[in-house]
Amino acid sequence: MKCPVCLNENFSQSDVLKERLIEEWELSSDEVAYINRQQGLCCTSCGCNLRSMTLAASIMKQYEYEGAFKDFYRSKVGKKLRLLEINDACNLHSLLSKFKKYTFAAYPHVDIQYMPYSNESFDVIVHSDTLEHVPNSLLGLKECFRTLKKGGKLFYTIPIIYGRLTKKRDGLSNSYHGNQDESQGEDYKVWTEYGADFWVELINAGFKNITINTLEDLSSIAIYASKDK
Repeated sequence: MKCPVCLNENFSQSDVLKERLIEEWELSSDEVAYINRQQGLCCTSCGCNLRSMTLAASIMKQYEYEGAFKDFYRSKVGKKLRLLEINDACNLHSLLSKFKKYTFAAYPHVDIQYMPYSNESFDVIVHSDTLEHVPNSLLGLKECFRTLKKGGKLFYTIPIIYGRLTKKRDGLSNSYHGNQDESQGEDYKVWTEYGADFWVELINAGFKNITINTLEDLSSIAIYASKDK
């Protein structure tokens, strides 16, 4: 495999899941393995993990761009795209910010549930592992739908436990990503554990065209949804 971001062929692997999160989410050994690969397999050149690499590949695929994602912003189509990045999309942030018509929306200054943008403002919206931290994730996706132009494209990732259905953590003990404690702040709190029915939320938000992209297997999933023209 080549890194779609920089075309490097060398990678490193580290485990990122902590015992507390494994216990809180009641993860099996197989689930732990593919989540660790998704989050902990990293390109030794650009530093992007498998999640970010899959997201980059998904974007390039939909625009039929053949090359490295690090150069996409300079392409003919890249220069025209009005792009919104919601929160920091990991190592892709520095590349997304190079797009000529770029907007960055970071919590708490901008809340994905109540975005301060006009209808049909953007050609592309990108976010990565954000929705699980949003109290009303459906409202967040509806805001993405509202602010996309007709024919606009949404690209995002979420952690998915494929062997179960989506579960809200209302009434359960607080669970956090990052250092996994309340000092991380509410933006690290997990409100939704996504399962195999994650796509239902997209349809309820108004999207009719939904595609799942992968670089290799269940460990690398990026979601693409477009708004009808």
